[in-house]
Amino acid sequence: MYRMSPEVENQYVWIPPSYTTSHGPSLSTTASLAPDSEFEQNFARSAKWCPDGSLALAQCENRTFEILDLCEPMTSLPSWPKHRVFPQAAPILDFIWYPRATPRDPASFCFVASVRESPVKLLDASTGRLRASYKIVDHRERQIAPHSMSFNGSADRYRLRSRLYCGFEDAIEVFDLNNPGEGTRLATTPSRKSRDGLKGIISALAFCPSYDPSSSMFAAGSLTPSSSVSPNIALFSEDTGSKPLAFNPMKPHVLYASFRRHGAIYGWDLRGDTSVPVQIFRPNGGGARPSTNQRIKFDVDLSGKWMSVGDQHGDISLFDLDKPEAEDAEGSDHALEADAVLRYTAHKDAVGSVAFHPLRPFLLSVSGSRHFDINSDINNQSSSSEEDEEEHQDSSSVTSV
Repeated sequence: MYRMSPEVENQYVWIPPSYTTSHGPSLSTTASLAPDSEFEQNFARSAKWCPDGSLALAQCENRTFEILDLCEPMTSLPSWPKHRVFPQAAPILDFIWYPRATPRDPASFCFVASVRESPVKLLDASTGRLRASYKIVDHRERQIAPHSMSFNGSADRYRLRSRLYCGFEDAIEVFDLNNPGEGTRLATTPSRKSRDGLKGIISALAFCPSYDPSSSMFAAGSLTPSSSVSPNIALFSEDTGSKPLAFNPMKPHVLYASFRRHGAIYGWDLRGDTSVPVQIFRPNGGGARPSTNQRIKFDVDLSGKWMSVGDQHGDISLFDLDKPEAEDAEGSDHALEADAVLRYTAHKDAVGSVAFHPLRPFLLSVSGSRHFDINSDINNQSSSSEEDEEEHQDSSSVTSV
């Protein structure tokens, strides 16, 4: 059996990016959305890095996807995007990159999109061409678009199977991308009248990063308000079937979740009592509860050390998940309040999402929200001032932390 020398082996060891939190980050680059004469107040709702970090994809308010060239463009590649904007026929609910997408491999360079009242679409990220579609049909023969999607690649001895999980009202549809056809439906509640299970629209899905098949499970969250008899987060096992969520990549027993109109992110230790969180992260330092209904997405870096989240005022907070206090909180019976190690102003409007670069110490953030002038005509969707229009145009940035 051939063994690599230590010098050669060290060249192939992945080292997570290093972040400096002693001072605010420096602005690396910014990007503006393509002008739209029919929708001048366009802004990016969220953006996600391509798995190899070569570019980013933004979901926009004007029903389009847009490629953001935030790093050095590799235009020499044959699959490098030939178009920046991919219009859709209806509002976009969610999107997700194919797990191994890269412009270096044309076959894998694609993403999945959920568009209202349409089948789930697998789109070519280079041209926007439809590669495949996956139908979710309800009992009235209507097309259903999922509100959340997540990939789960389960390795077996012969191949790597990619399964797409799609969450909608009271159910999760599972598609095997290697076997075209109808999906498998997993009901999250026995019936509409039952109080058991997870009820409502499944708005978030997250898979445990453990490689142990015996602990294969995923978490699902719904938009239904939580109560003492009806929780809105549930764990499911792949072996038995059955707002943003995220497992810690290096601590699969730790689950994080945020809720609409809540100014905090909660963390649970799944090894103990899950009825109460063990950690609470407050981006605004415990200030007033957010007044916006806009979905604010947080992100955890691949090393499991850093968590970042924006707020409605344009500020971004960074939390250290490896602080000694965080370690002590795991297994504790009371919640520990965690303070941000860094907080800085990144935009002049609400920060809809943040995303850590997979390989470099970059943080991608997008900003924008709807603005209405109560003195104007009800059908006029323009912003209330020229300042708002400028905020919409400068809607994405990359900072070097």
